[in-house]
Amino acid sequence: MRRAQNLASSILGRALVPVLEGCAAASSPSSSATSISVQRRLLQVALYNTSSSGSSGRSRLFSAYVGRSTRVLSLGVAGVVSFSVAASSIVPDVYAKEPLASEYLPKDAVLYQYEACPFCNKVKAFLDYYDIPYNVVEVNPISKREIKWSDYKKVPILTVDGEQLVDSSDIIDKLSRKIHPEKSVDSLPDDDEEKKWRRWVDSELVHVLSPNIYRTASEALESFDYITSNGNFSFTEKITAKYAGAAAMYFVSKKLKKKYNITDERAALYNAAETWVDALNGRDFLGGSKPNLADLAVFGVLRPIRHLRSGRDMIENTRIGDWYTRMERAVGESTRIKA
Repeated sequence: MRRAQNLASSILGRALVPVLEGCAAASSPSSSATSISVQRRLLQVALYNTSSSGSSGRSRLFSAYVGRSTRVLSLGVAGVVSFSVAASSIVPDVYAKEPLASEYLPKDAVLYQYEACPFCNKVKAFLDYYDIPYNVVEVNPISKREIKWSDYKKVPILTVDGEQLVDSSDIIDKLSRKIHPEKSVDSLPDDDEEKKWRRWVDSELVHVLSPNIYRTASEALESFDYITSNGNFSFTEKITAKYAGAAAMYFVSKKLKKKYNITDERAALYNAAETWVDALNGRDFLGGSKPNLADLAVFGVLRPIRHLRSGRDMIENTRIGDWYTRMERAVGESTRIKA
């Protein structure tokens, strides 16, 4: 039994956890027969505990994973951020968007993503704001079979009229040039306010997310419940990922906390939110009367956590709520094409 549990932990640790810097999941080959056998055993354990003892069974299962998978899983896991898309409302006239000229509108956009990825949500915020229709392909983080065709093994990947774009910030820069050829983000000086705060999102803001959403065992389970419900997992993978992943990320979040010199998770999140509000300096958006790329980047990475406990706490305990509500209205409804 212990050998099977350790093997399962190792498989999941190597395959199931996207790296925050682009949400790439580390993977290594393993015997499919062994993997299936291990997953079947994990499923049996999960179903026995959850069906026989209700919530207490789930707690025992979580505790078991905490005790047995910490060492191996914590080495392989870098951070899957769970997501919850905020409800949109009708855009008031003050936030009316400028329609794109039809000749600049992409004809065919496909986003390869993990629903649980802050960088994927940055790209979606951009696409939604500019009313660019796009299809979504949800990538299985274990097999990654949906992106076998690409040499780039991370998400997001966006194909635009047959051209492959990778890395969230680069995707947004290239799309900006396509839809606004008269403007160029490259022409902005390096100390430009918009560039400065876009860099801040990638280098600082994202690093406070995982320590917050996996701060406690219950928050870790809340996050992985969303991940497994919305991600591309088989039934067996869902059971395995929810409990083993939550247990692993609970401990990984502590390592990330130490790595980024975070002494208090919530204080770090609140400080980041207040830092952003200070940057607005009384403006509706960093871009003034309308969002710019920095506004969209901050909104994109925060939107997934909005209705998790950490996001609710952030809204209740900082001044960011008014800006966030304005962004919901400005971005509007998703332009994702429904399957």
